[in-house]
Amino acid sequence: MIGLKTARATHHGRGSYGVVVVGAGAAGMMCAAIAARRGRRVLLIEHYHLIGEKIRISGGGRCNFTNINASPANFLSQNPEFCRSALARYTPRDFIDLVERYGIAWHEKKLGQLFCDNTAQDIISMLVTECDRADVEWRMPCNVTDIVRDNNGFDVATSTGTVRAESLVIATGGLTVPKIGATPFGYRIAEQFGLSVIAPRPALVPLACDTATLARYGDLAGVSLDAEVSCNGGRFRENLLFTHRGLSGPAILQISSYWNGREPIHIDLLPDRDGAAWLRAEHASSARLHAVLGQHLPKRFAQQWSEAQDATQPMSRLSDARVQALGVSLNDWPLLPSGTLGYNKAEVTLGGVDTRELSSKTM
Repeated sequence: MIGLKTARATHHGRGSYGVVVVGAGAAGMMCAAIAARRGRRVLLIEHYHLIGEKIRISGGGRCNFTNINASPANFLSQNPEFCRSALARYTPRDFIDLVERYGIAWHEKKLGQLFCDNTAQDIISMLVTECDRADVEWRMPCNVTDIVRDNNGFDVATSTGTVRAESLVIATGGLTVPKIGATPFGYRIAEQFGLSVIAPRPALVPLACDTATLARYGDLAGVSLDAEVSCNGGRFRENLLFTHRGLSGPAILQISSYWNGREPIHIDLLPDRDGAAWLRAEHASSARLHAVLGQHLPKRFAQQWSEAQDATQPMSRLSDARVQALGVSLNDWPLLPSGTLGYNKAEVTLGGVDTRELSSKTM
């Protein structure tokens, strides 16, 4: 099966390569294939027994392989210009053209996201074939045990022997999903060669809630709603999902990259409606608050939220000030998460090698 490769015995021991790439994920395979097409002898080393595992699980198993709207403005960074050169030299359209040359069927979901019609294995197979057609050599499973640099290149010691590299590429990725092989290897190598590493943390990750919050809203697990979530300058309108442990869904995954662990996130439950004006218009109603909220929000959520606000009486019995406050809360509901669900559930790693110490033109 493509996606499972073994080291070729003829490549064991000392050898000399134009490029050695460590890490056979999406970036590593793409880099290896392009370098080999440019005439370099390339060795691709992977410590895990499978390749492209993060590709395989991405997009719910269908791989959201690019976004047609990708631009530097979409990247969260202390060095926001860093990605500009890479995005200008290799655009989403370039990758779409590659996908289409392989006859891989795809479709667009909302917000410009492109997914395979079949499975993520199509993308893995494509990248493996690109490497094989360019005569990239593979070594896996194989651990890099030491790297020594001199004026002419690198000696890369591995569990299957030492190789020589004129150029060395570390493409080992971040810390997310350790059960499929993620390690801090790349950060250790960066520090070994004097590069600064910004403390990594999980991102695009579900948020956890404390016991008190779960007691109020834990019964809502599985309920989703359209919401706009904001925090520290980030603002995203997508689905929000309640879980047994807290909050998830696209809006929460996005805002998790902006949440620093100290302040609440702010949730607009009615992004298309002025909550205060709406409730004032309903003030004379004999209906209870949860019934009114249920006109525009999931009924289970409306019930739980009303109880949590201690506002279960009929609308007509609420004071003007109370109605106003409840309406404001509908558009700005502060909620303080207790943490994230960590690297096991995160999709990406925030932080890492300081891009201010790298050349954007060679990335």
